[in-house]
Amino acid sequence: MLRARSTAFTSGNESEYKAAKYGLRKAITAAKRQYREKLDGFYSTADSGRMWRGLQHITDDRSSTITISAADSLPDELNAFYTRFETSTPHTEGPLYSWTITPPSPPPVVSTAQVNKALRRINTRKATGPDNIPGRALKACANELTDVLTSIFNLSLSQRVVPSCFKTTTIVPLPKKSPPTCLNDYRPVALTQIIMKCFERVMLTHIQSSIPDTLDPLQYAYRPNRSTSDAIAAALHNSLSHLENKDSYIRTLCIDYSSAFNTVVPHKLAHKLLSLGIHPIIFDWLLDFLTGRPQSVRIGNRTSASIITNIGTPQGCVLSPILYTLFTHDCAASHKDNIILKFADDTPVIGRITGGDEAVYRREVASLVTWCEDNNLTLNTDKTKEMIVDMGKERWNPHQPLLIRGLEVERVSSFKYLGVQLSQDLTWTLNTSQLVKKAHQRLYFLRRLRRFGMSPKILSNFYSCMVESILTSCITVWYGSSTAMDRKRLQRVVKTASKITRTPLPSLQSIYKRRVCRRAASIVKDPTHPQRGLFTLLPSGRRYRSVKCRTTRLKNSFFPSAIRLLNS
Repeated sequence: MLRARSTAFTSGNESEYKAAKYGLRKAITAAKRQYREKLDGFYSTADSGRMWRGLQHITDDRSSTITISAADSLPDELNAFYTRFETSTPHTEGPLYSWTITPPSPPPVVSTAQVNKALRRINTRKATGPDNIPGRALKACANELTDVLTSIFNLSLSQRVVPSCFKTTTIVPLPKKSPPTCLNDYRPVALTQIIMKCFERVMLTHIQSSIPDTLDPLQYAYRPNRSTSDAIAAALHNSLSHLENKDSYIRTLCIDYSSAFNTVVPHKLAHKLLSLGIHPIIFDWLLDFLTGRPQSVRIGNRTSASIITNIGTPQGCVLSPILYTLFTHDCAASHKDNIILKFADDTPVIGRITGGDEAVYRREVASLVTWCEDNNLTLNTDKTKEMIVDMGKERWNPHQPLLIRGLEVERVSSFKYLGVQLSQDLTWTLNTSQLVKKAHQRLYFLRRLRRFGMSPKILSNFYSCMVESILTSCITVWYGSSTAMDRKRLQRVVKTASKITRTPLPSLQSIYKRRVCRRAASIVKDPTHPQRGLFTLLPSGRRYRSVKCRTTRLKNSFFPSAIRLLNS
């Protein structure tokens, strides 16, 4: 159209020029409208991924990932590094368990409805596996593939064998920093077959139905009605309740494992599954699933030689999280004064010490070290930290350091647990500073959207997904105990965002109260929740019994605050 307008102008034909000019203006208006509708589509839902892609369109972001340029031998070196635990772990061939008369219960069967549901749940944006079959094709042909895959899955289950092509894994390493200096600076991203992921989702339901809800109550990961907030609230409540006593303090050991998922021994896992009552067919199938796995590393167009692995629960597989939690279910405190909380492989050991007697706590740590050795889990003593919370006056005898295998554990004044910064003085100033800093970075994008002319509704939607989600992360745990100064700093961010969006935004105080009430109601309705016992009704049946608090620290924590709000 530009060319037509220029030609008409050159020819001197006024009517032609006016028509071409009008057509060009109309096309530009239509293109602008389509572009605006496209951008509005990015922000019309609460999908954060679509929002970031829309922001890249607006800012013309061309940020590139770190490219790996190294020797041709790097893929093989990385593959050997990722399978380094294989050499020291024996593997016994053959089925672990078999019956001679009849199985203890009817064998599990995969239904067509389960397979069809798994196929329709495929995320089409996920990368393809080693078979290069895109998820979009599998999802589009779900009805046609359901019967065929159901037959294959049932045959695999009845024979307790997973085809080797289903177990193949391709690892794409991503640098943790630029430039990487050693093999440990590459993060392995495992790509597995999408069809196998569907099979795993079906098997996940069978495994979950075989496990009692009361198993390992202090494992807060991969469980219904459990969250990171619950794990942090449990750690804080146990610590604060103990600090109510005279001459008491807390020692918290934050355990760090080296490649925890990759060091799980399948045969030890299978023995634990047997003790839990998992169907013999399922755990024989799981044993075959975890052993004899071909693995290769791909960097660009270079692929390493394949190595067969017989250890670990591959990260990226659907079943890996629940298998790891079942593997560690017997890791529990042996004394009532100690608590071992678990959120996947994040494991703090809380020692509640009175009168300076740390013998029980130190024996607990030694017992945990022995358990790790027996279960082939490697403690990373360099990254394992300890924090002491002591609200008493200066002691004549300073706290003695903790030793693990003769190495002194580093003592810190704060550490990040499940995304929340915990400090030894139990204040939230450091955590607030980090939240405010991150929220201000997101406000920059909000300003860019405002400058681009986005509507207040879209700006408000972006704020809720990208800024408010940061400010309210685990808010039920820390907001009630934060100082007035910290609350003002947080609310100042909300006020700034309100000016940018030109709409009133909910205050953090109202969000906090609403979420505390909602979370407390969920705990009350769940009889298997480990903190359900804190919510006990009075004889009247209308109010809950308040938690006895001597200090403001405990009074403003989650559980006492939740009971007060429910009673009000």
